[in-house]
Amino acid sequence: MADDPWLAAQRNTLARTAVTPHAKALGRVERCGDGIAFVSGLPDAALNELLHFDSGATGFAHTLDADLISVVLLDEGTAVEAGARVTCTGTVLEVPVGEGLLGRVIDPLGRPLDRDEPIVAAMRMAVERPAPAIIERDLVSEPVETGVLLVDALFAIGRGQRELIIGDRATGKTALAIDAIVNQKQSDMICVYVAIGQRTTAVQRVIESVRQYGAPERCIFVVAAAASAPGLQWIAPFAGFTIAEYFRDRGQHALIVIDDLTKHAATHRELALLTREPPGREAYPGDIFYVHARLLERAAKLSSKLGGGSLTALPIAETDMGNLSAYIPTNLISITDGQIVLDAGLFAANQRPAVDVGLSVSRVGGKAQHPALREVSGRLRLDYAQFLELEMFSRFGGLTDARVAGKIARGERIRALIAQPRFSALRTIDEIALLTALSAGVFDAAPAGIVAQVRTQLAARLQSQHVQSELAKARARSPSVPFDADVQGVLVATVRELVQQFTPPGISGTSGTGSAR
Repeated sequence: MADDPWLAAQRNTLARTAVTPHAKALGRVERCGDGIAFVSGLPDAALNELLHFDSGATGFAHTLDADLISVVLLDEGTAVEAGARVTCTGTVLEVPVGEGLLGRVIDPLGRPLDRDEPIVAAMRMAVERPAPAIIERDLVSEPVETGVLLVDALFAIGRGQRELIIGDRATGKTALAIDAIVNQKQSDMICVYVAIGQRTTAVQRVIESVRQYGAPERCIFVVAAAASAPGLQWIAPFAGFTIAEYFRDRGQHALIVIDDLTKHAATHRELALLTREPPGREAYPGDIFYVHARLLERAAKLSSKLGGGSLTALPIAETDMGNLSAYIPTNLISITDGQIVLDAGLFAANQRPAVDVGLSVSRVGGKAQHPALREVSGRLRLDYAQFLELEMFSRFGGLTDARVAGKIARGERIRALIAQPRFSALRTIDEIALLTALSAGVFDAAPAGIVAQVRTQLAARLQSQHVQSELAKARARSPSVPFDADVQGVLVATVRELVQQFTPPGISGTSGTGSAR
């Protein structure tokens, strides 16, 4: 009886199949605890390689010793016991990137946290990527407009810069960064917010604020909450940078906020101590500086040959009792291109944003600042510093000199001008108009209390048909200089009209707002 044709085809397939031995390395969990598994039997495993456990858990190789591998688990609550089998994947940690992440809330591995709809990624990229070389970078020459007058005027941030936001707990660090993200609804920047070890309610408030006031369709939220596994908190900033770099490498501009690196450093210390790494200063391992340096160096402005994209970083760090000389704050200050220091005393005195003008600095932003804004804000910091010093001495009495009284009055107007509520961003033209009017003495004869009213109504007044026609005439006279004396005259006149409108009859401008310290 002839063979069945199907059986004959199967025999032919088996005859053509080459049967060769295949070796597969299998590791074994020696012990496990506190989110760390010590694995033996995988001598070829690479650093940061992704490993799979037979229970379904995953982890990455954190340290490679002679006989053991320290594996940081990425899944909370998944049982990993001694004796379990472990296999290498041959790949490092990767995160999905692409346009499909815009508007989504994800964890550091790219898994959705906002809804069940899967992430549609363009590709996957490693979370650990080298920073652009010096030859691949360009000068930081374009501003990041935060809409906060104090920051844009005194500590301007450029596209491709790394500006540290540092201060004690509950002094408005996250609020300042979120205001910068919200203001990007007027620009072409993609925003990535990375939460590390934050409370779930705090992260939810941030997301709701961006959805209400900003452009959430151009924002990505990477969340590793306080209840997440330490491994997820550790890779969160690296994953966020990789997501942002996807847009930078395609010629776009991105802004990333890391909230915050102090908790990331604590997580790195925790993992290092659990994996028996030798501790150093304040029990941090010796590579803590390198961890943050290689992370923040990835922020850059690329050259035109590489598309001209930029990645701006706003890392956040927390101090204890204003101690800027602690280990992690000094590390981050030395890595970044400047710092915005928030003062608890100013915050308690209701001076918001509570930025310490004396300790804050931007080492790049002046070159990226709008020329007209740089011109009118040149003496603002010096005048305000002189006012703070004179105000301190005036408490003892005896300073009756008219010149000193004039400087104190001007300083009170500056203080009222830089005090800005949240979600009340100013355009660059608004900031230039206010500072030009301040330099021209428009506010000197008015009560300091009306400055907030003028600031609120200025944008609408500048958009009025009358002012727009006056600005058009001034620009027509000098088209090559958009902010010449004629344009500044129109801006000053507009602010003066608002000041006169809000100043009650018979009220002198000598009444101040009181001390903020």
